[in-house]
Amino acid sequence: MVVNSEQQSVLVVDDSQDIHALVGARLKSERVNLLHAYDAEEGLNIARENLPDLILLDLDMPGTDGLTLCRLLKNQDELVHIPVIFLTATLDVDTKVKAFELGAVDYVTKPFDAIELKARVRAALKTKGYHDLLTTKARIDALSGLWNRGYLSEQLSAELSLWHRHGQPVSLLMMDIDHFKAINDTHGHPFGDLVIQRIGRVINRLSRESDVACRYGGEEFAMILRDTPAPGATVIAKRLRREIAALEFTAGRETVSPTMSIGVAGSDQFDEVAELSGQQLVEAADQALYRAKDTGRNRVVCR
Repeated sequence: MVVNSEQQSVLVVDDSQDIHALVGARLKSERVNLLHAYDAEEGLNIARENLPDLILLDLDMPGTDGLTLCRLLKNQDELVHIPVIFLTATLDVDTKVKAFELGAVDYVTKPFDAIELKARVRAALKTKGYHDLLTTKARIDALSGLWNRGYLSEQLSAELSLWHRHGQPVSLLMMDIDHFKAINDTHGHPFGDLVIQRIGRVINRLSRESDVACRYGGEEFAMILRDTPAPGATVIAKRLRREIAALEFTAGRETVSPTMSIGVAGSDQFDEVAELSGQQLVEAADQALYRAKDTGRNRVVCR
């Protein structure tokens, strides 16, 4: 589902409980959700799982220090764009230069002033918000209003990573409008665009908040179903097929009722879990879609 932006989140990574309490008090009036980590390992795990909008990172922590954690964050594709503000008691210029070279956007010197902390956090979150807005617009298909194929690939990789780490299943639907070329040839491309738009709205309406609905290309759509094994995905696919089959379009004196064929594949259907890739899941769902086409169209086939 394409959703509106939610409340922004800030991850505080510091080994001092007093700093966490102080940051919480200073940012109490801000509309942010605070996440807390007390060492580098915990901070990295929380960042991976929650993808915060900003990280406030202590420079001097026992074990893995802030500079090392910043380097780890910036070396991971899903975390590289999260801005980092260092919390530091040092005024050493060389250390600050290293922090900026690693990708930090700012720093706040301890003990920090409440007004300064708020101003720097607001500025970083505002910039992150603009970045996310531009990124989102670039990933939305203009005709259908759904996510585009590039976004599908990114999210599928992220979901399979969760499957590998935590055993959280993910399923994929590949969907294709039946006889769409004939619809375009008979009624024209503007009419075909209207069909894609209305089907896109149905898919978006029926998708859950956790689902990722995309236009894969042409008359083909796809949907990632998080934390859903293949049997559950098949139930959702059948509902989608019924709703789309109920659509009616008027072309002159003719009523056009497009149908959809859907292929389903889930990570729970594979034996070699560690080897499962996004491309393999796409190919499996595609093969199921081809079988749906070959056996009469307007149906759902599960791998």
